[in-house]
Amino acid sequence: MKILNKLTLILASFLVLTGCEDYLDINDDPNNPTDAPLSGLLTRTSFETGDNVQNVSTVTSFYVQYLASPNPGSATDIMDNVAYDQTWFELYDVMTDISDMEVLATEEDASHYLGIAKILKAINLGLTVDMWGSIPYDEAFFAQTITPAYDDDQALYTTITGLLDEGIGLLSAPNTSESFEPGNDDFIYQGDTDLWIKAANALKARFLLHQSETSSYDPSAILSAVDNGFDDASENATVEYFDVQINPWSAVAINNASLLLGGWISEQLVESLDGTTYGYEDPRMPYMFGATDEGEYIGVENGAGRGDAAEQGERSYLVEGGYYTSRTSSLEVITYYELKFIEAEAALADGNSGRAYDAYLEGIESHMQTIGVPQGEIDDYLSNGQVSVGAGSLTRDLVLKEKYIALFLNPETYNDARRYDFQYEDMTVAANLNPDLGGNFATRIIYPESETQRNSSNVPNVTMLDNIWWDQ
Repeated sequence: MKILNKLTLILASFLVLTGCEDYLDINDDPNNPTDAPLSGLLTRTSFETGDNVQNVSTVTSFYVQYLASPNPGSATDIMDNVAYDQTWFELYDVMTDISDMEVLATEEDASHYLGIAKILKAINLGLTVDMWGSIPYDEAFFAQTITPAYDDDQALYTTITGLLDEGIGLLSAPNTSESFEPGNDDFIYQGDTDLWIKAANALKARFLLHQSETSSYDPSAILSAVDNGFDDASENATVEYFDVQINPWSAVAINNASLLLGGWISEQLVESLDGTTYGYEDPRMPYMFGATDEGEYIGVENGAGRGDAAEQGERSYLVEGGYYTSRTSSLEVITYYELKFIEAEAALADGNSGRAYDAYLEGIESHMQTIGVPQGEIDDYLSNGQVSVGAGSLTRDLVLKEKYIALFLNPETYNDARRYDFQYEDMTVAANLNPDLGGNFATRIIYPESETQRNSSNVPNVTMLDNIWWDQ
């Protein structure tokens, strides 16, 4: 779709959706209509799903040590008790619009709009559950109450997979509407139902993999979903940005250039790539973040900042113009390379080391190709004996190490880290860590103040050390 058409659509949808409410809003103005056409709802929710992935990642990228603060003791960097009200609001705001979209699509008998709505809701609901655990859902929309009950996080996982299955079913059948067919109003796949079905299967594999520490773990079910997922990286589920509405990581990089500091790279990530941790260099660094003026890649220790005034020097951070940080860079929701690493881990658990090894290598190569690494450098990396270990020597550690690199800035890595008990090589908790954590990594974030102040009787009594249901 042309950039101008995209801009027209999204601006029109924002004008139509001026009354978008989350479940806490109870005042309706009869002179300000809040109903929106299906096209506007799809435009807004598909676009802002990408923003929500990034909103969550602004927290998780510090928790998994992709990013670090240049200043010591910064709240997110040290996993402090921060209530991320705005992130909660943005997630519920989009899910509320998706709920309206479901109602309107049902009324108009627009089955393909309804199918996409189900998948979009699963994505946003999954982001919310994986960060907070139990959350309001059944009573959360349509202003039924300002004190909604909390739904159990394990039960909500059944809801998530059910939404994906419903979406697949609706999109697999012919559209029931002659008047409503998704197209350029869809910022992810421009109405391509076949790609939406593949994305839903990839997402299903992701959510099933989260259960790897539970009694319900079923690697064969994951592999079945993988088989119906993406065929290559051209099918990645991504949200496109444009010159007026730029990629949010690009905005971070632009702010860095204006000395509004953010997006500084963690020492943990740099040392995972530069040979310090693993003994061999990874060619991806120049395609992921910036070097110093001397051409070096130097990270910041999480929680410690750059050091005192005598030691402060240039460090690596996000710079504008890269794969992740161009103004028009797409933001990844779920990708082919993530799916290959899901396949590799599940196939290992299923006893199929040959399939696991092929998927592991394909995941590495696909990510490198996508971010622009030259094929010669890719071949050199894959020929390294510590990478190409052979099917019989492949371990889950190696799979998750490579997945950690490939999912740079994606919140899914925080889910992996919790399943993996943060056992990445040489990963230690941040300096100046929140003392309430007792030297441990946080396994969730606290509920927002909007909930603890207004809905306190329903908010679960948990700390940042209480696990999400699947983190056993």
